[in-house]
Amino acid sequence: MKIGSSGQGRPVSASSSRKSEKAATTSRYSAPRQIEDSATVLGIPEAELTPRVRDAISTLMTEVDNLRQSIKDLSRRLSESEKIADQDPLLPIYNRRAFVRELTRVQASVERYQTEASLVYLDLNRFKTINDDLGHEAGDYVLSQVALRLKECVRDTDIVGRLGGDEFGLILSRTRAEDARNLIDRLPALFAEKPIIWKGAALKTSMSSGVVSINPGRDPEQTLSAADNEMYKEKHQADQPDA
Repeated sequence: MKIGSSGQGRPVSASSSRKSEKAATTSRYSAPRQIEDSATVLGIPEAELTPRVRDAISTLMTEVDNLRQSIKDLSRRLSESEKIADQDPLLPIYNRRAFVRELTRVQASVERYQTEASLVYLDLNRFKTINDDLGHEAGDYVLSQVALRLKECVRDTDIVGRLGGDEFGLILSRTRAEDARNLIDRLPALFAEKPIIWKGAALKTSMSSGVVSINPGRDPEQTLSAADNEMYKEKHQADQPDA
């Protein structure tokens, strides 16, 4: 016969009764309190925070957000400042300081990975004549157009810089000196196909160039000097006294 079927069951002890009441009380008050069902601040249920603590935490979180935004703005301004510091004041290419820095970086890569790279030194011929005959505005325009064409004829990974006056430099990564020379030899055709036009007239422009390999263990300025010497050899051979 089942216990309790006759309406009389086993007596319930006082201890058992207290446990049942405690369990019922716990169930009645604790079950609905689920942390995941409540908004939390730093892992603490919001309902457990006093208004003053809640306001203080809210203020702190606002300040953290403002600080994060300030850091983001500062990083952006620093990036823009670095770009401006690296750029030539007239042309959208590297200035000499940034160019030498990049030459140092490429040279380190050549040494580390046993690759090849080349440096090209370029000088505009008859640029003084353009300045004297047409004015400095025309000269600045010619420089900007030369820089544009140089950027168009190299890869995105290559580096174009202005070394001073009417002198430019190219750093061609993973490029042998003979391949760099083949690229430079195509420049006259590029300028012939797309001449520089100033006030409706096509300007005759040409460039002398020097090409050297970028070798490890050599001072970057020495590499630049070697390329500069090669350029002047070509310029002298072309016999252009008014360049």
